Amino acid sequence: MRAKKALINIISSFLLQVVTIICGFIIPRLVIETYGSEINGLIVSITQFLSFITLLEAGFGPVIKSILYKPIANKDKLTIEKILRASEKIFRIISYIFICYIIVLSIALPFVVSNEFDKLFTISLIIIISISTFAEYYFGMTYKLYLQADQKKYITSAIQIGTLIFNAFSIFILIKLDASIQIVKLVSSFIFVLRPILQNIYVKKKYNINLKEVKDDYKIKQKWDGLAQHIAYVIHTNTDIAILTVCTNVVEVSVYSVYLLVVKGVKNLVESVTGGIDATFGEMYAKGEKENLNKNFKTYEGLYLTIASIVFISTLFLIIPFVSVYTNGIKDADYIRPVFAYLMVLAEFICIIRLPYSDLVKISGHFKETRKGAIVEAVSNIAISLTLVWKFGIVGVAIGTLVAMLIRTIDFMYHTSKYILDRSFWYCFKRLIVIAVEVLVIILIINVIPKFSITGYIEWLVYGIVVFAISFVVITLVNMICYKENVRNVYNSVKNIFNR
Repeated sequence: MRAKKALINIISSFLLQVVTIICGFIIPRLVIETYGSEINGLIVSITQFLSFITLLEAGFGPVIKSILYKPIANKDKLTIEKILRASEKIFRIISYIFICYIIVLSIALPFVVSNEFDKLFTISLIIIISISTFAEYYFGMTYKLYLQADQKKYITSAIQIGTLIFNAFSIFILIKLDASIQIVKLVSSFIFVLRPILQNIYVKKKYNINLKEVKDDYKIKQKWDGLAQHIAYVIHTNTDIAILTVCTNVVEVSVYSVYLLVVKGVKNLVESVTGGIDATFGEMYAKGEKENLNKNFKTYEGLYLTIASIVFISTLFLIIPFVSVYTNGIKDADYIRPVFAYLMVLAEFICIIRLPYSDLVKISGHFKETRKGAIVEAVSNIAISLTLVWKFGIVGVAIGTLVAMLIRTIDFMYHTSKYILDRSFWYCFKRLIVIAVEVLVIILIINVIPKFSITGYIEWLVYGIVVFAISFVVITLVNMICYKENVRNVYNSVKNIFNR
């Protein structure tokens, strides 16, 4: 049953990421073509500054999910409802704080970009873009977390897929009708308001939950440790665009956003492999099935890192040709930045490697024990980026991100090895060495094959198939040599799922 739930969640997460990537590439291109790189850069800056408020959700969210696993496994409805009641109270407070944050941002940001845009224009966009985020906290975040903890992430994925397609279609029509950017973003925000409302309605009807009658006496432990970690995480993940907005200009932000669109799309696609599987491990951990957890995690770890390596090493070679085709005809900014592109891909690759280990930290509730690493990551990113941005610009912030992500990934690997899985850190370190060898071998092979002339998406796709095939063969062979037992376990696990 666990395996089938995990498979459904993985498939739905994968479909969600495919739709997200397709819509994510179509919409920015339409915006840049119609309204220009400066408007696109402004929208990205506003969205990124608004996302700072997610430090509160990201801090409390994993903590709430971690304490839901046990009562869900024991079918303890009373405790579940008390946790949801406490969670809803927290997120309502966050939504009110968010309103205050919007007011502050509406006062401050227009002065930062005053040379490029009218202040009222900037303020209107801030308010419009913030509508859907407010609704998410006020109406739906608690129920989204509950569905994920109950191994029903496919419900939230289905809702997201529907709203993404509806949103992309609406934006396309509005742009063709020459609507202003404010109208386009306003319609988009109202479409995304549907998400939390639908999640709220589904959970209350499906599980017969009525939180109004629940006693408000449940105390969520470790929420401040989780918050401290994710304040550092959100600062870290939003540092680059914030620094570029203040220290450079919105055109550089637009360039950054295009590459971020690619690497985040690839990252989310890889993460879809983990869709809902943290809830499966959370149930094992809650029931004290340590041996089962260790065995299954090792299998999952091997499969996940193999997929991540194939996809990201391929991206390393494909990103510049793709951006060249994607931005063809756009003359108001230089979008071809090879050094920056490679640094971005490597940084996100290192970040994606740590996901299985960070998930283990979250399901085990080790928020206090790992918060120092989060703080070091954020501080190092800010310090390095601010030091280098003045001389190296966009490349400088990418170096800061790369170094910070490497520090945090090693920290997660070490903590989970020593304190959760009770195994040697050498096992993880060996995997990093093997991945480095794979990268070098693939670079050597691709450099000796004939060069492709890429002028459109078809040529890029053909080149992509070749690069992906080389990466797949090399990494699969290396894994079969270095991790024979793990490859066998992956094969048996997949076989068992489809034989049930």
